[in-house]
Amino acid sequence: MFKNLNTGALGVKATLAEQIALAQRHGFAGIDFSITEALALADEQGAGAVQELFAAAGVRPGQWGFPVDFRSDEQRWRDGLDALPRQAALAAELGCFRTCTWILPGDNERTFWENFDFHVSRLRPAAQILGDHGHRFGLEFIGPKTLRDTRKHLFVYTLDGMLALGAAIGTGNMGLLLDSWHVYTSHGTHDDVRKLAPEDIVAVHVNDAPASTAVDEQIDNVRTLPGETGVLDLADFLAALREIGYDGPVTSEPFSQRVRELPPDQAVAETAAAMDKIWVNPEQS
Repeated sequence: MFKNLNTGALGVKATLAEQIALAQRHGFAGIDFSITEALALADEQGAGAVQELFAAAGVRPGQWGFPVDFRSDEQRWRDGLDALPRQAALAAELGCFRTCTWILPGDNERTFWENFDFHVSRLRPAAQILGDHGHRFGLEFIGPKTLRDTRKHLFVYTLDGMLALGAAIGTGNMGLLLDSWHVYTSHGTHDDVRKLAPEDIVAVHVNDAPASTAVDEQIDNVRTLPGETGVLDLADFLAALREIGYDGPVTSEPFSQRVRELPPDQAVAETAAAMDKIWVNPEQS
């Protein structure tokens, strides 16, 4: 496993070069990045220039954001699919073979099985393109009951349910974006994590929860930095990942208004300190 930086999750707006510089300065081994930005840079300066940005800083690409708008109308979805092969080819050239997206835990129009079929039909073509370029595709389940309760029809919101959706897509390269917050709010356990194979997990998010709020009252976009409150046992969460042999990026996603209001460098510095606090095993990079 390696410590990975997503500046957007901290409310920090930064170019690819700035993200890499922040990661290098604060001890992150990798970053999440926009493949559309990377492709625009590659079209202008060549893929080698993008590779050199990472190599010169000693920072690796951890995960690229899934760019296809599959939730919108059919034309936008198809336009995204048309653009995906070039994006996937560049990501492969950069040595980054992980991309992920989130799945909402309910819908106001589609019933469960209508929604299940919708996601399979929209995501399978993208997964096939990704597979053609060697990429793994992670789906994130969203756990909070407060969010589920805003939807008329419940959908997948647990670890096992999301594995089932990935299996139904059936392309052989599906896995999870596993978030400690969503394991907690979906009433999952770290033993559930220990039952996974390493290839079941594409990427990992860590964070903590406000201490004054019961689990079923937690609000999805109100979290804290990892280790800030101790509500989530992140040492055991990381231990579970280590035990099953997960070797990918671990990224802080605090959704903290306090962190968003900090100057960019301080926000990243505090996030780095939080990651150091939970990163208790010296064998983890």
